[in-house]
Amino acid sequence: MSAIIRSLSSTEAEIAEWELRCDMAAVFRESARMGWNEQIANHNSIMLPQRHPGEAPTFLINPRGWRFDELTASSLIVCDLDGNVIRGQGELRRVAFFIHTRIHVANPAATCVLHVHPQYLTALSLLEEPEFELSHFNNLLLNDRVVFDTNAASGANSFSEGDRIAGLLGNKSILVMGHHGVTVVGPDIASAFDELYFAERTTMYQMTAWTSGRKLKQLPETSRQNFNGPWGERLDARMHLDAVRRVLDRREPDYKS
Repeated sequence: MSAIIRSLSSTEAEIAEWELRCDMAAVFRESARMGWNEQIANHNSIMLPQRHPGEAPTFLINPRGWRFDELTASSLIVCDLDGNVIRGQGELRRVAFFIHTRIHVANPAATCVLHVHPQYLTALSLLEEPEFELSHFNNLLLNDRVVFDTNAASGANSFSEGDRIAGLLGNKSILVMGHHGVTVVGPDIASAFDELYFAERTTMYQMTAWTSGRKLKQLPETSRQNFNGPWGERLDARMHLDAVRRVLDRREPDYKS
């Protein structure tokens, strides 16, 4: 069930929020290690459990001005869907407000929203006719989950642009944003992170194969999985994030401080 509508006791909500903070901090650190972010830009959000029925929805996100590799669990801020900072130190970046809040409002099932600029997906976004080839086994699952924005003309600096992005994403989970980067959504942090990882890796294979100048061998259309449900139901998303956290526990334990 989506955290935007889930109601917990105050104590349960605090425990759940701290786990979400640690998961998200781990995603920021791992994303930095893989070079997915632009200096102090890019942003990831997760809707928080409600502490009581009727409470206004809130989400956790990174504050403006921090590099991904310096973020910790406690440095993330809590905002409402109007962009007000409810708890924490710092401000919400303007472009983050228009992308994240409009997606969260349009699709409550998109509990987690990850927006980054990884090398290969971003390169794909610059092409006149971007596409996922049906050549790697990963594509059999990914290709039914992606939409390409080929009409982007400027940054996400308005409600109308945020709504256009949210509408274009619809019930898909991967939006390759023209001239920009990528946004991946999911019902939880682990699913969104794992799907982003597979999308970037698969695009890396495709872009590398394209440099040969030879035609990619296509898989049969009948092999497509036609799956648009939670990514973690098909792959070991939670186990992947747990593994990331174990490595960080040894190398960068401050992420969960």
